[in-house]
Amino acid sequence: MALNTQPLRDVHRELLPHVAHVRQLGDMAGRAPAAELRARLDAVVEFLRRQVVPHAQAEEAVLYPAVDRLIGDGATATMARDHAEVAHMALELAALRDAAPDRALDDAELVALRRLAYGLSAVLTLHFAKEDEIYLPLLERALSAEEGRSLFAAMERARARAPATDSGGGDGPPA
Repeated sequence: MALNTQPLRDVHRELLPHVAHVRQLGDMAGRAPAAELRARLDAVVEFLRRQVVPHAQAEEAVLYPAVDRLIGDGATATMARDHAEVAHMALELAALRDAAPDRALDDAELVALRRLAYGLSAVLTLHFAKEDEIYLPLLERALSAEEGRSLFAAMERARARAPATDSGGGDGPPA
């Protein structure tokens, strides 16, 4: 019986609409009323902190070691680098939000917000696609159904144990 990778594909499908909200944050910068922009910025930082970071930590703890065992140690280094970039950008986004808690963002801050939102959206979208199109088919071919169930159960436990970060990025890499 082949491994069913649908659980991880479902997680990615659940996260992608929120990634679209990250892109929409960039679209709103300089166009939406300050209060509406602030609400979307807060929601995006929370999404990164509570969903993306724990998901990424689970991938690095469980999924990537399994892939490395199959195709060679270090094979997932580029994906871990995606996580590091998302972590860095998430920290910048949270710092931008925290720097202007009681005022509208100025022009330079709006430019930075657009850059970060569009960058995060692109990196996250591409990252999920690479996992879905490259890693998951590899796991489907190489692991038994039982090994797959064990892998995804371990990922879920790792995700549940991963603390949400206080600043949007945290110690572990998101994505």
